[in-house]
Amino acid sequence: MEKDNVTKMKRTNAELSRFIEFSLGKEDYAIPLLMVREVISVPDTTPIPKSPPHFLGIMNLRGQVISVVDLRKKLKVEAKQDKEEAVIIVDIGGMNIGVVVDSINKVLAFSSDEVSEMPEVENQVNTNYIFGVYRKENSLTVLLDIAKVLDLKDIEAINGSRKAA
Repeated sequence: MEKDNVTKMKRTNAELSRFIEFSLGKEDYAIPLLMVREVISVPDTTPIPKSPPHFLGIMNLRGQVISVVDLRKKLKVEAKQDKEEAVIIVDIGGMNIGVVVDSINKVLAFSSDEVSEMPEVENQVNTNYIFGVYRKENSLTVLLDIAKVLDLKDIEAINGSRKAA
């Protein structure tokens, strides 16, 4: 009987998704924890000429050159006034990118039945980078596909900036 409970627990744990939750402005967002390499404070960056406004530049992280993107500017979200700021280093297809956010909240663990699909929005609004919404007690957390948020043009700009460096 105890063996059945252990099997059931293992199955339940395997179905849990883990995300790192962070704030952008007044809203909460999350990305899969498996994509996160580390979280650091905002470093000094070297700006790259003729780059998009949300591309802050490049930084040196233990000998590795990493591009840094301000996710607030990319998603057109107004930054918090208290300026806590953190950088999430994410691994997208073997390439590490620093993403600036207002603050790191916590690690979420939830099952797929706690996630709602993104509701239909006007056609002019591009929401293909949102793959769901996690329902908490009194609020919602938007689940982002970070690879789609940093679209192909951004990845090309980042690659170009690395070659320039």
